[in-house]
Amino acid sequence: MPVLKNKTLVHRLPLTEARNNLGKVVRRAYMNNETFILEKDGIPIAALMNIGDFEDYLETQDSVLSNKIKQSYEEYLSGKSRPVEEFIAELKDELIKKKKK
Repeated sequence: MPVLKNKTLVHRLPLTEARNNLGKVVRRAYMNNETFILEKDGIPIAALMNIGDFEDYLETQDSVLSNKIKQSYEEYLSGKSRPVEEFIAELKDELIKKKKK
């Protein structure tokens, strides 16, 4: 029975079934953002997931990046954020200054 976890369907699948249907399983992981836990004799041994989710996972393993995300979130919660339009205008101004140099 599939489980919905963080808007991602998670399926448990015997390794032999995954091997026999690899193209279909990969397509579902990619197109439908589904994750498959592959099992050998009922024991989870590996997972197959969408590459975007995997890249996000890898980013969370970077302690420097994780600390920056945590700090940014704390600043956001404390009201130290600003409208995106203001930020984009600042970026455009910086770009114009660089082009003039």
